[in-house]
Amino acid sequence: MRSFLLRITKGAYKSDIEKEHLPLLDTLIKERIVKESEDEKGTIVRLDAKYRAGTLDVLPSGTAFLEMIGVKGKDILIAPEHLHGAKNGDYVIARRLFGKGGRPSGKVVMVVQPAFVYGIGYIKLTESGPKPFHIKTDLPMELETPTIDLEEYTLFQVDNRTSRITQILGNLKDPAVDEKISLAIFNKQEAFSEAAEREAAAWGDRVDAGLYPDRTDLRDLPFCTIDPVDAKDFDDAIFWDQKSSTLYVAIADVSAYVTEDCEIDKEARRRGFSIYLPHKSIPMLPRTLSENICSLKPDTDRLTYACAMQIDLERLEIKSHRFFEAIIHSKRRYTYEEIDAYLENGFTDAPPVDKETLAFIFPLKRVADRLREKRLKRGYDFRSTEVRMELDENQNLVSTRIEEATPSHALIEECMLLANKAAAEHYDYGIFRIHEPPTPERIEKLVDELGKIGIYVEEDESDFHSLVLALQKEARAKGVEPYVDQLIIQTQKQATYSAENVGHFGLGFERYTHFTSPIRRYSDLTLHRLLKAILGHNEKRREYILRNIEPLCVKISELEREATRVEWDFMARKYARWAEANREEILHGVVVEAAQIPAATTDSFPVGMRIFCDKSDLLLFDRIEARVNIVHLAQAKIFVLVESARHLLEDGEAEGAP
Repeated sequence: MRSFLLRITKGAYKSDIEKEHLPLLDTLIKERIVKESEDEKGTIVRLDAKYRAGTLDVLPSGTAFLEMIGVKGKDILIAPEHLHGAKNGDYVIARRLFGKGGRPSGKVVMVVQPAFVYGIGYIKLTESGPKPFHIKTDLPMELETPTIDLEEYTLFQVDNRTSRITQILGNLKDPAVDEKISLAIFNKQEAFSEAAEREAAAWGDRVDAGLYPDRTDLRDLPFCTIDPVDAKDFDDAIFWDQKSSTLYVAIADVSAYVTEDCEIDKEARRRGFSIYLPHKSIPMLPRTLSENICSLKPDTDRLTYACAMQIDLERLEIKSHRFFEAIIHSKRRYTYEEIDAYLENGFTDAPPVDKETLAFIFPLKRVADRLREKRLKRGYDFRSTEVRMELDENQNLVSTRIEEATPSHALIEECMLLANKAAAEHYDYGIFRIHEPPTPERIEKLVDELGKIGIYVEEDESDFHSLVLALQKEARAKGVEPYVDQLIIQTQKQATYSAENVGHFGLGFERYTHFTSPIRRYSDLTLHRLLKAILGHNEKRREYILRNIEPLCVKISELEREATRVEWDFMARKYARWAEANREEILHGVVVEAAQIPAATTDSFPVGMRIFCDKSDLLLFDRIEARVNIVHLAQAKIFVLVESARHLLEDGEAEGAP
């Protein structure tokens, strides 16, 4: 919805409006909120100047502010009597009120989309019989759909705009229902339309190189892929030419199969990203593409969009680069663990099939290490706290571990960063991956918070990079580095997509984009199309892509956040089920949020579980031992009774830290 409101605020061709928003657009035109005009290219629709579109921030007092979309300036003040039923977070159209001094004010004339379009409810038995309740708040629901025949703990999805049940999900007591809950909250589906599946299947599973005479043939080069052991979609392959110091990064050429506005593209644009759950993925593209003909499998020809970068080994910079369509024949599919083992033990005893690829992996690793060292003089290096879960056949939690950043991960990361940087050099307006610096207020809050528990630094707070390095050094000495790293990350703004470049603060790059994962990110697929238009001098196609790029950046940024929240919600539900079944276990954790109800994160099995503590006097970084007290399966929240607590800084060592 945000992308649609941005379009009509700035003005857009009616033909560019997505089909799902056309009924709303027609209503806005009929109500004279949106005006139409004509030029030589078609009908332009634009929000009337008397109106503003945005999201509501409603204060406890009832007064609200409209955070405007597509317009700079102060948020519009909306008095309680002018909300007309709109709630916090809703997307609304407001009419500006003139003739009053002071802050700009307005009144809501239309709620175009509620903050939460879909809700999840479940049936609880009450004294008056079975009743529907919100899964998140545990408050009663008002429904149009009768629920009298539904069993206790039945779960269902509700369209909040109509208060009608859209689908029955299952039963709360069944662990297999967690996946359905997490997807339904954001109205995500795994299944693709029949039309999209037909399009995908039509490509088959084999590439006939003879059909692509204009592509650069790189099949003789010993490309290889390096991915997680359970990966099925291989986006990227690499080759390092030592003689010319040229790094080849070959990326699955999804744009060769998925054309704009085909059925697959419509599905991919709606999804935005693949979603990765511990036991499966919900792909952005049909598996016929993502796990087959687009995937850079070994020992088979595949279409790629490649970047060849000649590296200046003295200055550690890209001397020259070029993007081109190619065909490769990957010689080997490695896992991170395999490459790590080779990097540690050498490859003298490696089988013949590995020696050709490993011959360039080792020198490339040395170059990547130097690139990383240079990058971290401006960028940041944080300890990973990403949790990997393992589930049994019944979808119950059986193990957890913190994902470790190993030498093989660092090798691939530096290669991909180079290609992404090179791609961003080809335009000044397009699709960038941006990360803005933290505000001075948030930096000051971080320093104060750490100072209260004994972590002090002398660095100038205006130089955030030096400050972070000093905080990390102090935290490392006191044994709390992973926890301090997480606080520093929370201080920073979230990375997002933007048509305008403002740089990437976290990486320390002036220009950056996402080029290397078009199988799982719509941003990268769009970038491939844009680069091909620019480098192919196709001005008409370039103009069309850029005409729609700003709303698209807004949309995929929202979809990225949704995909991440689906993954987090699913994991929280698995933790809650484990806690419900293991109430007798002693939990070990560290306080990561010292609030009225402190929150801690477990650092022994199950690692990464968020728990809420019954003691209000706990300090940040207190190590606790606790037992499960209350588990809300519906809300996926765990409350514990703290049996003992001590401050980590008292010992100077964070035992069991991830």
